[in-house]
Amino acid sequence: MARPLTGEVIIITGASSGIGAATALACARAGMDVVLNARRPERLAAVAAQVAQLGRHAATVAGDAADEHLPDRLLDTAAQRFGRFDVVFANAGYGQHAAMHEMDEADLRRIFEVNFFAANRLLCAAARRLISQQRPGHLLMCSSAVAKFALPTFSAYSATKAAQNHVCRAMRLELRPYGIEVASAHPITTRTEFFDEAARRSSGHTAAPVAPGRGLPRWLIQRPEDVAAAVVRCLRRPRPEVWTSHTVRLFAALVTAFPSLFDALAPLHQRRRP
Repeated sequence: MARPLTGEVIIITGASSGIGAATALACARAGMDVVLNARRPERLAAVAAQVAQLGRHAATVAGDAADEHLPDRLLDTAAQRFGRFDVVFANAGYGQHAAMHEMDEADLRRIFEVNFFAANRLLCAAARRLISQQRPGHLLMCSSAVAKFALPTFSAYSATKAAQNHVCRAMRLELRPYGIEVASAHPITTRTEFFDEAARRSSGHTAAPVAPGRGLPRWLIQRPEDVAAAVVRCLRRPRPEVWTSHTVRLFAALVTAFPSLFDALAPLHQRRRP
């Protein structure tokens, strides 16, 4: 039986655009109130206004996902504004194209801090509060399809997403006795600001980022709303992983079982600057 979501509260990081904003609106349509986080307060305010138009309430907390104090700020805001939280979606993150041997260690540490450590810090803080309050909940990280296979020149991003995937699988088992669900979401190429940001961060490296829609068939590209709808379905009917493409999921399984198959196919998608 599907779980009703009306009246529940979700905390979403990276909520000013893309998958985060789409998920906030999808959750509002499902009857949820939201706590929104991102670095751009004006964009957060715009998403909050859209939530209000849907008849639900939104609180905004501007700040960098990597700020070690952000989890407490988000959880405290949910408690003060709504008296509770039920769901946490750690969605903030970014990509960077670079061959691993060309990547600065500082850049590598930064992408892990934002994509992995910040998400892990938030989910662990949320889990501790839920356990202390003896309440069930649902914790999610926005991983990626490339958690299952690493694309050339995108290895650092893929590694952060693989780490998210493994942590979510372990936490799902660790928190099950407390009635807390945990899941990872695995989007495919999504039309967001992600690729513009990846291109900006990749300046100076020999690896050229692939723009969404360039060189990829249409069935490998999705809208943020597709991911948001899949997340809401998971909230209603919990599952370990959220996928939006059965084809890519099957491909991930095949190349995991047969790595040489991916070795043969990966160069077809590797693009470099002249």
